[in-house]
Amino acid sequence: MDTGKNKLKDIYFAGGCFWGVEEYFSRIPGVSNVSSGYANGNTENPTYEDVIYRATGHAETVHLQYDPQAVSLKTLTEKFFKIINPFTLNRQGPDRGTQYRTGVYYTDATDIETIQAVFNAEQLKHDKKIVVELLPLEHYYLAEEYHQKYLKKNPAGYCHVDFSSLENQFYKQ
Repeated sequence: MDTGKNKLKDIYFAGGCFWGVEEYFSRIPGVSNVSSGYANGNTENPTYEDVIYRATGHAETVHLQYDPQAVSLKTLTEKFFKIINPFTLNRQGPDRGTQYRTGVYYTDATDIETIQAVFNAEQLKHDKKIVVELLPLEHYYLAEEYHQKYLKKNPAGYCHVDFSSLENQFYKQ
């Protein structure tokens, strides 16, 4: 009998180029599945070329399915802030454009309080205003297969996430 203890939850993080964000979260214990895709734009079923060249309004976003018994939404959101610059609008690293904006997109309204508490704690650390979106997920379209697990397939591939400075944090909850 399933008691619901191992029910996976969903959360969506937009943190610039999705390749590094996907790889980063895939390493965290308790995260079961991570995919790259496009969220909260104004077109249906966009392609990468649409998102880059056709002003679709989509953000490169990763979808996480996680076990809340193993890793909390609070921890995941705190870890998200470790890999982004929360003060740059429509840019992370050298990548520029609305598709590289930062955001946390939720599907469960009960998650807002937890996410907002992390945003508030992060804001207290800084004088500059955080420009990370916190919105309900409107829609999410899976990116093309070649984007999925991109850095596992291409270990020398481009990434704005500095994994060397993050290695020791992956197993700390």
